[in-house]
Amino acid sequence: MRVFWAKGYEGAQLVDLTAAMGINPPSFYAAFGSKQAIFREAVDLYLGTAGAGAMRALEETAATRDAVENMLKASADVALAAPGSGGCLVILGLVNGLAENEPSRAYLQDIRRQTIERVRERLDRGLREGDLIAGTDTARLATFYAAVMQGLSLQARDGASRDELDGVVAAAMSALDGGRSPQAMPGRRG
Repeated sequence: MRVFWAKGYEGAQLVDLTAAMGINPPSFYAAFGSKQAIFREAVDLYLGTAGAGAMRALEETAATRDAVENMLKASADVALAAPGSGGCLVILGLVNGLAENEPSRAYLQDIRRQTIERVRERLDRGLREGDLIAGTDTARLATFYAAVMQGLSLQARDGASRDELDGVVAAAMSALDGGRSPQAMPGRRG
């Protein structure tokens, strides 16, 4: 996982993977079959460990605004904690579109689409619970916040500081603040 996270799919070579696992190439192929197969396993491990914080924050935080903000902050945490190049493995793990890498690229694309859907579902929950104004376009907001998470990864890869990423999160939250119901705003009673 750490090799792919640091180097990306294309940058991770068999020698890197076998050295990280302390095995030889024949053992690698016997255990995993292919680089593509181990990449999927590495991504799944990432989603269950280092990359789990953003979705956990989104789903476990009570108030919608806080859930989205915590998700973005957790995404920034992951991007800044990444070994080597920085960023999120799911977002930046495979960016080139080489034909032989299409199955792995499609796998990450599907995970990113699932992320948008999970954000939309959480925003829809906010609508049902009265945290957001009726008619809020949750599909558009979900796509926007997924794009912000992707941007946080790119900014981290380019050397952005925690303070800079926190500024991006604060600016992104203004998109949600305009759609909050008066009852959900601090100091306001409905």
